[in-house]
Amino acid sequence: MRSPAEERAMSHSGADSTAAFHGLKVERDVHVPLRDGSHLVADVFRPDGSGQFPTIITLGPYSKDIHFKDWNKTYDYAKLPERGPYMHWETVNPEWWVPQGYTVVRVDGRGTGKSPGRIRRLSDEEAADFYDAVEWAGTQPFSNGRVAVLGISYFAMNSWRVAAARPPHLAAIVPWEGAVDTYRDASRHGGIYSNGFNRRWASHVREHETGGRSQPAPPPAPVGMTPPELFDPALYHVPDLAKIQVPLLSAGNWGGIGLHLRGNVEGFLGAGSRQKFLQIHCGDHIVPFYSLEGRLTQKRFLDYWLCGIDTGVTREPPIKLAIRTTNERWRWRYENEWPIARTQWTAYALDAARNALAPATPAAEASASYTAEPGAAREAASARFVTAPFAEPTEFTGPISLKLWVSASGDDADLFAIVRKLDSQGREVTFQGSINPGFPVACGWQRVSHRKLDPAHSKPWRPYHPHDELLKLADGEIVPVEIEIWPTSIVFEPGDRLVLEVAAHDEPRIAPFLHDDPRDRVLAKKIILHTGGRFDSHLLLPRIPG
Repeated sequence: MRSPAEERAMSHSGADSTAAFHGLKVERDVHVPLRDGSHLVADVFRPDGSGQFPTIITLGPYSKDIHFKDWNKTYDYAKLPERGPYMHWETVNPEWWVPQGYTVVRVDGRGTGKSPGRIRRLSDEEAADFYDAVEWAGTQPFSNGRVAVLGISYFAMNSWRVAAARPPHLAAIVPWEGAVDTYRDASRHGGIYSNGFNRRWASHVREHETGGRSQPAPPPAPVGMTPPELFDPALYHVPDLAKIQVPLLSAGNWGGIGLHLRGNVEGFLGAGSRQKFLQIHCGDHIVPFYSLEGRLTQKRFLDYWLCGIDTGVTREPPIKLAIRTTNERWRWRYENEWPIARTQWTAYALDAARNALAPATPAAEASASYTAEPGAAREAASARFVTAPFAEPTEFTGPISLKLWVSASGDDADLFAIVRKLDSQGREVTFQGSINPGFPVACGWQRVSHRKLDPAHSKPWRPYHPHDELLKLADGEIVPVEIEIWPTSIVFEPGDRLVLEVAAHDEPRIAPFLHDDPRDRVLAKKIILHTGGRFDSHLLLPRIPG
């Protein structure tokens, strides 16, 4: 039996709009009216001729008039699976979508590109503007009344926000690699400022967003500045996910360490939508979206909810995961829930006496120390714990948590948790990250003074920190710290080993997602990890039985 939303989708005559190949009509600099009497400026790409068609809309700070290859000159445009004169950074290509019966609307956010006003990045005010843009698009003569948001990164982040506002003509969202909570997902991982990407992004956007026009200085924003250390709801505008009711496909990337991956999972879990789907893929930040496989996945989902075509998406399990063995070897697998119901939660105890990860907590207490002194060699600035070689293929897919007992030479410390895979020859197996290659299996971050837990939202496999209070260390105090390590999927083959590294700094290869702002970093001269006996330091892993 179909839900009311499904019945509405299937009742639309929009199925006919995809039955023929359509020519492309381009309307530049269209004014989109707003409730406050102002307007935004958009480009509309639509089928040439009569008819009513579904709409894909995006709104953000990347000027619609800047071509993909000119927006990010460091990206190798030639390797894109599709190219053309209307390509735009992280949005769909109208030359592919319009011929198949879709209208594409690109809107410059307020104060960016050709839209007048003051910049309101990732704010409740921007979500209200987006609401108005969706309603405008859904009531135009060319519209069949059903609008979707489909885009990468910023455009995906905005899809969560506008969906929570519930514009009546919004029919579906596809947040493709899009964070939800800009404090926990992007700005301050575990309370530590993630300056590397945020400052680079903010500088790049400021260079392009006004199209060379003089604009008033934007108000403070959570992305791109040095944000307050404690979480401020008034600054971060985290959407109320429970208010999201439209069907959604949340597409994450295992390589999205430091940005988006956590949000794709948490957004999927928290959304109030009855019909919601999660896909986590491999690859860089751009190619999977524009690949033929990616486009067909997007179109199959949108055809159902916007065109009334029964593509079968509701008869499949809601979760599709890329199960990784190496960077080159992975396979798709469907699942019914997250975390996977058959997960065998497996704790590996840290043993500082042997630098080992073992099945049981050692009886004897021991400690491992390392330095956070600037310039120290990696070996001196971290502690490593290694499993015995796996005897059989062993899969870990899902969220990971780490509990440490910690003391430090000062009143605070920053902890960097890195999970690695070593092959049978002792060589590290790395993976393509969203931007750079050479990423480890998984990462987590935690400032000791931010160790307070929210019991209502915490799970054994995913601790949740409110970041509303600083709990400084007393001299000689040993405290438990629980660290959220972002989700992963990895298969260890016979002879492989798993390594947990607890370090004073990031794995440098995850650049630009680094936490190295000297104004923010807490650099205790010595950090001590306590294991064994009363110190149940352990790594909790999601083992999936074969």
